Order: sequence, then structure tokens, then C-alpha cells
Amino acid sequence: MILDYFKKDIGIDLGTANSLVYVKDRGIILNEPSLTAVNNKTGQILAIGEEAKKMVGRTPAHISIIRPLINGVISDFEITTELLRHFLKKVDNNRFFNYSRVVIGVPTNLTEVERKSVEDAVLSAGAARAYLVEEPVAAALGARLPVDEPTASMIVDMGGGTTEIAVISMGGVVISRSLKIAGDKLNDDIIKFIRDEFKLMIGEPTAEELKMKIGSAIAMDEKLELSIRGRDMATGLPREVVVKGGHIRMAISRSLRSMVEAIKETIEKAPPELVGDILKNGVFLCGGGSLLKGMSNLIQREIAVEATVVDDALTCVVRGAGIITDDIDKHSRFLAGSLKPMEINI
Repeated sequence: MILDYFKKDIGIDLGTANSLVYVKDRGIILNEPSLTAVNNKTGQILAIGEEAKKMVGRTPAHISIIRPLINGVISDFEITTELLRHFLKKVDNNRFFNYSRVVIGVPTNLTEVERKSVEDAVLSAGAARAYLVEEPVAAALGARLPVDEPTASMIVDMGGGTTEIAVISMGGVVISRSLKIAGDKLNDDIIKFIRDEFKLMIGEPTAEELKMKIGSAIAMDEKLELSIRGRDMATGLPREVVVKGGHIRMAISRSLRSMVEAIKETIEKAPPELVGDILKNGVFLCGGGSLLKGMSNLIQREIAVEATVVDDALTCVVRGAGIITDDIDKHSRFLAGSLKPMEINI
């Protein structure tokens, strides 16, 4: 059919930190930071994605680096629309005719208004249809867990803005928890610790580098350290210090404790039969936070259940959205409907 030539089915993981795009029959074609550089004087968008990330902490007063999603929720509708339009344009530049159906991942705890704003942003960006899928369901699909079977699949998606914890059975979320403690919060913890401990001001890119290179959830055999540069709070001049892995572990320990407690609470509230399945099947971790050294060991030690980081942990949400994208009609049961899973609100 000639319409199929113009039709594009697209899966999007619109994350707080990074956004990934999957196109049917082509796979993952885009992985860019969810950042936009805007000229405050003219309102003009100067850069999106990777180009905008290079400017973080280095812009003059009239240029703002905007992250249009905060804690997985759209905070700036217009910028989010522009970000999505940029992605759709990269996927297909055909101006003559473009019919796109977009499957997009959303956190489990979004209100109906917040879900509607995601749909509206996708449609305003130029898509013909928008379908929402809850991120834990997409992550479990992408990790090839047995989500259709009457057994528990527990997934913990540690993203940039939120940590999504869910128990999935029979193709749906039985119980979920969305925690606003994730990668960005760990960066903030590190910035605050370096400021208090070393009297040195550093930016988010440096904090991210410290977390990735020498950060760990538990004490490691290998002694890691990293030299960093920043602004001395006393003199205002540049200064270099050496930060050890133990410092970073100390900085992020409270946030990691909150994540572990949230996982425990989710298991405690799950139906008993599914808790038995979790003990047998284990807990599966995905997202950037799961790649922190020793993260799976910490969770395994604290909840006495085997914890496994899934393959390609950074891409499993978009791969799950891609599985739905490959046959939307067949996988429509996974799309977010009006019925909400049981949520834990503390």
C-alpha cells in the first residue's frame, strides 16, 4: 500500500536526562540529551540535544539551558514540543506527507492532566497519533521479561529525574512507586558535598563525571580517585582537588538509602503470591542509575533478593516502546489506559 511508504511508527523514551528514538524497521536511531539552549532576548532556540549539552555551565546571561522535563513531568510545554519536533524531523524530513504514530513512555504516577499534556506535546510536534506506555512496562518488555505470564516481574528503572519501581504481571502494572530521587539528585548531592567538604564550587558536568568514574554504592576493593577543578569559595579563584571514591559514596548514601527503602516498601505492599515470585525471579535493574558501581550488590544485600542489571540498561525503555511500535494493534494491551495501578504514596 502506498500509504505505508509515508507512514512512520516511532517509539520515544522522553527522559529527564536523555531522550531516545526508535523507528520501526530501523531500530534506535537517536540518543540525545533532553536539553535546549534558548536566547532569552529573542526566544530563539539556539541548540537542542548534544549541542546544547556542550553549553551547560558555559553560557552568557542571555542564553538559558532549559531542561523541559523535571522529574519525568513536562515543565515547559513549548520547549518540549520543540524538542519532539526536532526528533521527528531528524527521523524523516519528508515535508510532502508525514503520518507518524508515536508510542511514548511516561512515569506511572502521572495525573490525567500530565498524561494529556504529553499527548498534546506529541501531537503539536507533528505526530498524527500518540500512544502512552508506562515506563516500567516498556522497560520490562525491552528487557524481555515474561510480562504476559501470571508471574511477577519486578523492574526498577533508575533514570535521570525519577526512579520507577513496579511489579508487573499478566501484561500490566500490579503495584508501582515513582520516586523523585534518581541520577540528577545524586549529582546535586555530589555538588553539595564538594561545596561543604572542599569549599569548592563545581557544576553538574563535573558532578556527573565524578559519579560515573569513581562513584559506587558500596565499598570497592579498588581505590578510585579523580582530580577536579572548580571555583574556590574563599578566594573566588580556580583550584584543583583530588576526590576519592569514599567521598562520593558518602555524598550519595542518603539518596541510595531512600531508593532501597522504596523498593522494600513496594515489595511489602505486593500480593503475597507475587512476592514469592519476586524471590524466585529476582529484581531487574535498568536505566543509567543501575550502572553505578555496586548498585545491584547494594540492593541484593538490603532486600535479600537477587538483583540483576539488564543488558543495555540505558536503552530498554525505548526498546520496549519499539516492540509495541513494531505492531501497535497486537500490543495495544500494554498501552496506558484509564485504569491506574495501585500506587504507594508516602
